[in-house]
Amino acid sequence: MNWCRRVFVIISFVFFVLNIQAEVLTGIEVLKRSDYKLLEGKRVGLLTNPTGIDKDFNLTVDLLFNAPNVNLVALYAPEHGGRGDAYAGARVSDTNDAKTGLPVYSLHGKVKKPTAEMLKNVDVVVYDIQDIGCRSYTFISTLGLLMQAAAEFDKEVVVLDRPNPLGGLKVEGPLVEKGFFTFVSQYAIPYIYGLTSGELATMINEEDMNGKQCKLTVVKMDGWQRNMNFGDTGLPWVLTSPHIPQVSSAIAYPMSGIVGELDAISIGVGYTLPFELFAAEWVNADSLAISLNSLNLPGVKFRPISYKPFYKKGNGKLHNGVQVHIVDYEKVNLTEIQFYVLQEMHVLYPDKDPFLLGGLKSYKSFDSVCGSDQVRKLFTKRFCFSDVEEFWRKDAVSFKEKSQKYWMY
Repeated sequence: MNWCRRVFVIISFVFFVLNIQAEVLTGIEVLKRSDYKLLEGKRVGLLTNPTGIDKDFNLTVDLLFNAPNVNLVALYAPEHGGRGDAYAGARVSDTNDAKTGLPVYSLHGKVKKPTAEMLKNVDVVVYDIQDIGCRSYTFISTLGLLMQAAAEFDKEVVVLDRPNPLGGLKVEGPLVEKGFFTFVSQYAIPYIYGLTSGELATMINEEDMNGKQCKLTVVKMDGWQRNMNFGDTGLPWVLTSPHIPQVSSAIAYPMSGIVGELDAISIGVGYTLPFELFAAEWVNADSLAISLNSLNLPGVKFRPISYKPFYKKGNGKLHNGVQVHIVDYEKVNLTEIQFYVLQEMHVLYPDKDPFLLGGLKSYKSFDSVCGSDQVRKLFTKRFCFSDVEEFWRKDAVSFKEKSQKYWMY
């Protein structure tokens, strides 16, 4: 083999090695690899949903139920149900699991925190749910309330960790303020908090955010890195809720979900691109796209689009607006996009106030997911993001510095 041929082979091999997709093992894979030793001799409860799977799509509930050395005795259901059979926001009822016959206790209805009765027959509750890294998504609130109950009733919590699809480096938004703690703003963390569920659970515990610590074990992933996007993991994506069918939906959620609370602007829920759109019947798509692109926001471009939602807001009516295309994820400020959209809509249509069009209930929901009423009050003075920018960004750097001590990857 001549030297040119040898160099070509070496270079080809290097590129092959560099492009091998990383194999990330989630917490359930690591637990399974250890033959579930952590759970032996204990009465086990499981808080999970259809996202709790191994790499071969086997559900965690079935894996634990069929493991000969695991005594699975109870299941707990978050929003959308333990097997994903409840619609967004719908109450989940206590029942029995059709496949295993185990009791299923609802944690999304009147009762959101496990009671003594729910926990009396278990020693440890395992948590295995894929989250999307955004404060207003209710699974982390359910996890936190489980930890509260575990501390109160002397139970153990085991978190089977999974990737944060927003990555582990992006942090955006202010901390929740006193008086605005709700199920969609359960803890004083930013809107995008840059931690895995296991890391966040550890922070909640160690920082005494629940008032009392529980006995907590996190089963870490193997192979995950903070700068990974979900596609880098090699893991399958299972819709985390009806309107998060793809990883792209999870990434889009924090850039439009707050505005979606106003119920005056369509954000694509009810169409084929949930959370990726901003539109209304009274918008000119080309004008809005031109206005937004003229801002030269980092990492993002806007394309005009017209569509008719199949259900939800504006069902069957023609909406015009923009689709958001992220062209540089590292540079984009996801949560700020929606405020710039409101700003440019106000410039073009000053008589259309989405805070008034949606009614009192909608802007109270807006305040809840923002974790403060200051965002609305500052922004609506002139509908300029510059008026709220300092407030929106004030906590991100300090929180990221503080949370680094809880990084596991």
